[in-house]
Amino acid sequence: MPSDRIAIVTGASSGIGLAVAERLLADGWRVSGFDVGAPRIEHPRFAAVRVDLTDGGATEAAARAADGASALVHAAGILRVGPLGEMKARDAEVMWRVHVDAVARIANIVIPAMAGRRDGRVVLVGSRVAQGKGGRSLYAATKAALIALARSWAAEVVASGVTVNVVSPAATQTAMLDDPARQAATPQLPPLGRLIRPDEVASLVSYLLSPAAAAITGQDIQICGGASLAR
Repeated sequence: MPSDRIAIVTGASSGIGLAVAERLLADGWRVSGFDVGAPRIEHPRFAAVRVDLTDGGATEAAARAADGASALVHAAGILRVGPLGEMKARDAEVMWRVHVDAVARIANIVIPAMAGRRDGRVVLVGSRVAQGKGGRSLYAATKAALIALARSWAAEVVASGVTVNVVSPAATQTAMLDDPARQAATPQLPPLGRLIRPDEVASLVSYLLSPAAAAITGQDIQICGGASLAR
């Protein structure tokens, strides 16, 4: 992979985003890491972009500054839980802004440029919870929205050399599991018997960004550890 190719990775300071950024650097990409947190990567091909993804104007400015990006990986995410009767409007707003609004603003800038060059890859990190789960309806709704966005964008740019896919992991071993806001919702282990590892998600993202995956677009690919077998 030529080292002049640029990938935008949101949420690059922790969890899946960090694992993706590290994997893409190993693959030879230049990585522009969008995150409100301090960077955890020091690498000559890594550029840390401190941006609050709930701030639409700042997000768009960061996207415009990442001129020439050939890939976009949206891994930034937060989880707020709550059953009916306890759902909070602020939780819905912040999850929508981080999961959906931020990537829509970035995509609106970078995907047309990719299509103009007839070269581009987009991967949105979703969740198996997008299928629905009690107590997590607001989170599920934002992750389901990513699938709709991906399929719609894929249909628009499929003839322009750009692919758009979703990768949806089951419960993954990240700092999100330790968030006090989700302590009432213990993650359920998949039949595999352990949580999904961030590097496993990063490996699939790496493939989807590669030339070998040029014919895969508009898909929601699950990394479920067997959780989707019982249907």
